[in-house]
Amino acid sequence: MKYKLYLASDSASRKNLLTEAQIPFEVIGHTADESIVDVNRPLAQVVAEIAQLKMNHIVVPAGTHDGQIVFVLTADTLTLKGGPGAHEVFGKPKDRAHAQYMLRVTRQGSITGTAFCVQKLVWKDDVWHTLDRQTGYAQGFNIIDIPDAFIDFYLDRIDYMNVSGAIKIRGLCEQFIKEIRGSYSAIMGMPMYELRETLYRMGFYE
Repeated sequence: MKYKLYLASDSASRKNLLTEAQIPFEVIGHTADESIVDVNRPLAQVVAEIAQLKMNHIVVPAGTHDGQIVFVLTADTLTLKGGPGAHEVFGKPKDRAHAQYMLRVTRQGSITGTAFCVQKLVWKDDVWHTLDRQTGYAQGFNIIDIPDAFIDFYLDRIDYMNVSGAIKIRGLCEQFIKEIRGSYSAIMGMPMYELRETLYRMGFYE
């Protein structure tokens, strides 16, 4: 690729999705406080606001020369539990008991939505300037039925504290997936179809 892509996320799923799509990237940090966002609103609106909040607080390394262009990617994933009409928003579990509760509610179905924000920056006069900024969103519905007899088996084997809704959908969890509709990659943490289209529009693939 001609341009560098910075990913402001420590999500293992997002890193894997970008790697598998053969999109080179480097991980950077952000200083956003996600707790200030009101989650009692439509799912797409909440995750989009958080993704943009993260973008407003990215920590980008200094450029190397005037005219250098880089792209920065942020994202957020949240889950509505309990099937159609659900209003309980789940992010990452607070502890193991919370994760167990999440998994039981998930049997009724859940909607997971991921929003991303891409910013195109140019280095000039020792400062990054924004050339373009775009967002995208996708979601998927799933029913994941992990019986009580398997909950501890599952939690003992995944990093459940670092995934939305205590669900790491690829790998061990696949044997418990009863149904999936919509964007599979959005459930995993990054809607790759929408991301590729956005990067193309913004000139990343030039």
